[in-house]
Formats: sequence, structure tokens, C-alpha cells
Amino acid sequence: MGARVLSAAAAAPLSFLPPIPNPNKLSSSSSSSSSSSSSSFCCCYCKPRSVSLTLLNRIQSCGSGGPSPLSSWSYSRGASSIANKSIKCQAAGESSDTTTTTSVYQGFYGPWTVDSSDVREVISYRSGLVTAAASFVIAASTAFLPDNMSFADLIKQNLDFFYALGAAGLGLSLLLIHIYVTEIKRTLQALWALGVLGSLATYLTLAQPTGHNLIQYVIDNPTAVWFVGPLFASLTGLVFKEGLCYGKLEAGILTFVIPSVLLGHLTGLMDDGVKVTLLGMWMALFVIFAGRKFTQPIKDDIGDKSVFMFNALPEEQKKALIEKLEQSKVQSES
Repeated sequence: MGARVLSAAAAAPLSFLPPIPNPNKLSSSSSSSSSSSSSSFCCCYCKPRSVSLTLLNRIQSCGSGGPSPLSSWSYSRGASSIANKSIKCQAAGESSDTTTTTSVYQGFYGPWTVDSSDVREVISYRSGLVTAAASFVIAASTAFLPDNMSFADLIKQNLDFFYALGAAGLGLSLLLIHIYVTEIKRTLQALWALGVLGSLATYLTLAQPTGHNLIQYVIDNPTAVWFVGPLFASLTGLVFKEGLCYGKLEAGILTFVIPSVLLGHLTGLMDDGVKVTLLGMWMALFVIFAGRKFTQPIKDDIGDKSVFMFNALPEEQKKALIEKLEQSKVQSES
């Protein structure tokens, strides 16, 4: 775990991709939902398929306040023609006069929509990142402010508070992040939890008894990076995912800056001047990264919802669904 935390934080927990069934390569002997040569890690969108299924309950629920259980599926040919277009969706039980316009996006397993719960989840995810970035920048600014400045003294007296607030914001984002592979998401969450426990143990048993705050103790004792490192490893994994999925330059640079600062401090191979320079880069890039999240469409942070809905189905329903897709493909080609 230590090696993953400090030397491979950016890539190690993010190196395995999910097997997602490919309707174009289904055969009559395919009874498992995990047989496919196509896979995707990011929350990015698949190209429209000529044969697709309509997530009936999801489409029916648009404008009604949330998704309904995936108890039935319907299939249609040429469903890609409605991708990214506005259609009228009527909630069950309502009259034909009460309709809501919503956008439908074409996913790997069929069309899907963005509902109000999705919007709240994405806003909360992005707000967690802003909280983490703001807390980090405020705490790290003490490295650049004059020692005799009253504002700097105020921040130093509350470093533990900013550290806890930033960790909480990061934890919220990791709870809500959309990643197709559950194991990768759980790994990032486990790293966060390990880092929180390590930070708490370091503060209670090492820093507080000596009259230091946690951050100052880690600065004075580089080996303490081993205890707090997993928390920053989870942050590295998150920015790596964002950089990989959306091509964000600031996220890609952060993937290298964060572990470099920690490893440089841990090993003692990096002098203070270089560390302060990299710290300044970290602060600036983190602010840009968190701020730019709010310039993205909501759907970007949702990813292909049809994949998440498919993964939530029982195995028997997955197999039945794949068989239906195969039948639809054969019918469309005949």
C-alpha cells in the first residue's frame, strides 16, 4: 500500500479497465455479460449504435423527479437518430397537457436522460472539489506569506481545521465520482479512508503531544508522509481520471506535481526552493482545475448512464438483455 501511495499514486489504482459487452460482437454462444473486447474507464460517451435499446423506465421518468426501477426494457431500431435531440417526455399518470422537454443522449446500451437527482449529484461532486481546493490553497499560502503578517498567523492557528475541511470535500467528491469500474472507485475511496485514519493517528499520537499542528509536524518529520500520503494518492487518482477523460492539461500536470512534492519531501532529495515552487504550481493548478469543472456540461460528469444502469441489473437480466440486443442486431441486418 505504501508503494502505491507514494510512487504510483497516479497510475497504479487506475490501470485496469472494465469489460463491457459489445453488441456488434455478440454471438449466440455469448451468455455472459462480461465478454467483450471493448472497454472504457472514463465517464466518456460511446458513439451511437445503429441497434440500441431504449431504457423505457428512465425515459418515462424524465421530468418526474427521478428514475424508476429497471423492471422492463424496450428495444428500437435506429434509436441513435434521437441522440442529443430534444423530445417530449410524459411522466406516468399525467395528462397529455403536462409535458417536459428534456435532452436524450445516446449511450452504449441505449438512450438516457439527465434528471434532477443527477444535477444535484454533479453539483455536489464539483462543490467538494472546490472545498478541497480552497482549503488547500488557504493552508498552503502560509508558505508564501510573511511570518509577521497577522493574516498568516490566523491561518497557522487553524491549519488543522483547513486540513480536515479539505479532506471532507475530497471525500464527498470521491463518494459521488462516476467511474465505470467499481473496483477503481472503491480503491480511491479506500486510499482516502486510509489517509484520513493515518492523519488522525499522526495528529493524536505524534503532533498534538508535541504542541504542533498536523501540517507542521509533517513538514518537520518527512517520514510522516507515509501516514498522510494515501489521502493525497486518492486526490492524484481523481485528477488523473479527470485529465484522462476530458483532456484537462491542469489535471494532467497535477498528476505529476502532487506525488513529486510528497516524494521529494519524503526522500529529502528536493530542496526547499524546488518544493515551494512546485507547491505554488499545485495551488494555481488546483484552483484552475476546480473552477473549470463548473464550465463543463452536467452530462460530462455523469458519463454514459446506460452503462451504470446495466451494471446495476442482476446477472440474469444482463444475459437476457444481451440476447435481446443480438436478436435486434440480426433483425436489423436482415
